[in-house]
Amino acid sequence: MADGTPTAYDNGSGLAYPLTKMNFLVQLSSDEADAAFSEVTGIEASADVIEFRQGNSQFLSPVKLSGLVKHGNITLKYGFTSNVKFKQWIERCIADDRKTALPRQDITIELIDTNNGIAATKYDKTTGNTQNTWILKNAWACKYSGPDLNALQSEVAIESVEIAYERLEMMKTGS
Repeated sequence: MADGTPTAYDNGSGLAYPLTKMNFLVQLSSDEADAAFSEVTGIEASADVIEFRQGNSQFLSPVKLSGLVKHGNITLKYGFTSNVKFKQWIERCIADDRKTALPRQDITIELIDTNNGIAATKYDKTTGNTQNTWILKNAWACKYSGPDLNALQSEVAIESVEIAYERLEMMKTGS
């Protein structure tokens, strides 16, 4: 805090506690796809390494250059929802009789800092408690998995959708 008293986020030495990964928001660029996601996995990007050696080089080691950047697919898991708009978007992406262009969207994933005492239920973009944001550009659903059904269990029905995307933008947005 400004008066020097350590907060739950600051341990008094100026070092911040690590953020928890349980508080996050996932938003699609259209407002139609609202579902409460319980898990997001697979945010990644990697660059190919191109190695070559010039014939007149005095060194035996190759020169390394950066090649194509590739992105893995992410998986979103969520409790079975009756929201039909989100499922319609998925269905339009994976339909085998697609009559229109692939419905691509940008997906924003925000990691929220609740260590400073702001509960996730009171999240407000103007408070600045979002710490990191990942934006997946030109994303579309490439795989859907329905819930496992078992009459002997009383668990939440979890659906999952795999999302392919073309570009990853990372931003630190918190204070």
